[in-house]
Amino acid sequence: MASALPPNFSWVVSGLLAGLAMPRLPAHYQYMHDHGIRHLVSLTERSPPYHDSCPGIQVHRLRIADFCSPSTEQIQRFLQIVEDANAKGEAVAVHCLLGFGRTGTMLACYLAKTHKITGVDAIQKIRQLRPGSIETYDQEKAVVQFYQRTK
Repeated sequence: MASALPPNFSWVVSGLLAGLAMPRLPAHYQYMHDHGIRHLVSLTERSPPYHDSCPGIQVHRLRIADFCSPSTEQIQRFLQIVEDANAKGEAVAVHCLLGFGRTGTMLACYLAKTHKITGVDAIQKIRQLRPGSIETYDQEKAVVQFYQRTK
């Protein structure tokens, strides 16, 4: 099967964690699989199309309404999925609809935890890597509060 770069795809930590917009074609899943991604965390309320087209990628559903921020439990679950996958040498990709708000929020929480940086610094870093990320005040607040709970 041919592969195609998924929309708004970029690595946040090369070979370990990527962000993207909702994959819409079987070729997007093939691209991820070809690049070592074995787990896709879906933050949308509906399943991504063709999510069953690549059996080598396990889809994890953490439903968050558009423009909303994840709960503490959802952040913890996301971080656990990434940690467990990376421990096995498997990469993870995370998506929402366009790959900015919910995706950026989760990625910033990951950076705050793993890079031991403040929530504000994590937001800034994600916005450098993925311009347009973290769209609402509540999403910013979720990252800052996550950092405060973990320090």
